[in-house]
Amino acid sequence: MSSASSTYVLTLTCPDRPGLVHAISSWIVDRGGNILDAQQFTDATGGRFFLRVHFESVGEPYEVEALRSDFAPVAERHTMTWGLVVAEAPCRTLVMVSKEGHCLNDLLFRQSIGALNIEIGAVVSNHTALERLARSYDVPFHHVPVTADTKGAAEERMFALVEELDIDLVVLARYMQILSDDACRRLEGRAINIHHSFLPSFKGARPYHQAHARGVKLIGATAHYVTADLDEGPIIEQDVTRVGHQQDPSALVQAGRDVETRVLSRAVGLHAEQRVLLNGTRTVVFP
Repeated sequence: MSSASSTYVLTLTCPDRPGLVHAISSWIVDRGGNILDAQQFTDATGGRFFLRVHFESVGEPYEVEALRSDFAPVAERHTMTWGLVVAEAPCRTLVMVSKEGHCLNDLLFRQSIGALNIEIGAVVSNHTALERLARSYDVPFHHVPVTADTKGAAEERMFALVEELDIDLVVLARYMQILSDDACRRLEGRAINIHHSFLPSFKGARPYHQAHARGVKLIGATAHYVTADLDEGPIIEQDVTRVGHQQDPSALVQAGRDVETRVLSRAVGLHAEQRVLLNGTRTVVFP
C-alpha cells in the first residue's frame, strides 16, 4: 500500500544525542500529524537511540512516498537508520517449508482471520507434502527441490520470487535447508527462522528423543533473524512449556510444535508491525 492513507509507523535508530524526540515530534506536528503511540529506548552501552512512532494525519492523508522524501533531511541530519510505512499495509510474506506443516498451518490460519498483518504471497518448499495445505488457503505453492548441485539455483529461484511478488519478509517455517552465507546477507533483517531450544542443548537427529532420554523439564523455541551463523541470529521471541516424566517422545514432539507455532507467529507479528529494531547482534522489541 503506497497510496494515500491515514496512519503511519516511523521507526529509527541513531547515535543518542539531546533533542531527538523534539526533532521527530516537531516534524510530525508541523505536518498536521497527531502521535497515537510512541516508544523509545536508549542503549547506554552502545550509545544508540531507538524509536517507534505511530501517528495519523489529522487532515488529508499523506502520500507515503512524499512523506518519506520529506523526512529524509531530518534522518540525514541525525545519521538515522530508519523506515516509514503505512500502518495498515500488510507485510508481504514468503513462507519456506519442508515436510512439517504446523508452523505453516498456523501462519495461514492467522492470516485468514486477520490476526497477523501479513499477506502470504507464496509458499516455497523443497518437498510437495504441504502443497495441498497451501492451496486450501488459495496461496500459490512452488516446489523447488534442493540438492547439493541445485542449491544455488534454488536460492536464486527464491530471490526471483521475492522480487516478483514484492516480498518484505521471508519466513523459514521449519525449512530444513541451510541458506548460503550470500543468501543470509541478502536477506539481512528480513528473514525469520524458528527452531527448538532445549536446556541442555540437543543438536542433530531426533532432538526430542534426546531430550526425553535426558529427562528434560522445559521445552522451548526461539525465533530469530537469519544470519550466516546457524541458529545464532538476533533473537526476536522465545517461550517455553513444561514437560514431565510421564510424557513419551511423541508427546514432547507435540509440545514442541505447539510452542514453535506460538513463538513464530508472535515474532512474525512483531516484525510486521515494525516493532523490532536491530541492535547489532541483539534486537530492541517494542511491545
